[in-house]
Amino acid sequence: MIIKDWKKEIFTIPNLLSLFRLVLIPLYVAIYLNARNNADYYLAAAILAVSCLTDLIDGQIARRCNMISTVGKVLDPFADKITQFTLVICLSIKYPILWTLIILIFVKEIFQLTAGIICFKKGRMLKGAQITGKICTTVLFVSLIILVMMPDISYTIVEWITVIDAIFLLIAFADYIIVYIRKDAKFQVLEDKKED
Repeated sequence: MIIKDWKKEIFTIPNLLSLFRLVLIPLYVAIYLNARNNADYYLAAAILAVSCLTDLIDGQIARRCNMISTVGKVLDPFADKITQFTLVICLSIKYPILWTLIILIFVKEIFQLTAGIICFKKGRMLKGAQITGKICTTVLFVSLIILVMMPDISYTIVEWITVIDAIFLLIAFADYIIVYIRKDAKFQVLEDKKED
């Protein structure tokens, strides 16, 4: 029975799509770092677009087909963050100013990971991503995909993109800090803790 539940928890379409996004990461890195012409950059951007599309699809499938799982709640944002972090690091090789975003993302994710672990040990877990986090992720992916597609873009535009992304990151970060401090209805009690 435990094995059956484990398989049901892991092998769902949304979770497989999240795993697919993780598989796309090394493919993107290889193509982007070895890009020699616009076609290569377009291909790298297309891979990122597919990654974003599967992210939208897996959420819809999970909700409409009742495939929401604890594993999915961890795996989906994990795939997002790893993709996001990898994308910014690759771009920062060409645009050093993006290291600002890398630092912000790192600090934000370390906070969320630490706060999440503490809550998990207490038998609580966020029900899902905050709307500010979803908006921030969308803005980051769209703006960074633009940078991938336009390798000859003006550095001034890159600076503006960095500022805009940093603002959205800070807003999302502040929102998550407030949520974890308040510990309100946005948290759910884990099933195994209910039995204690």
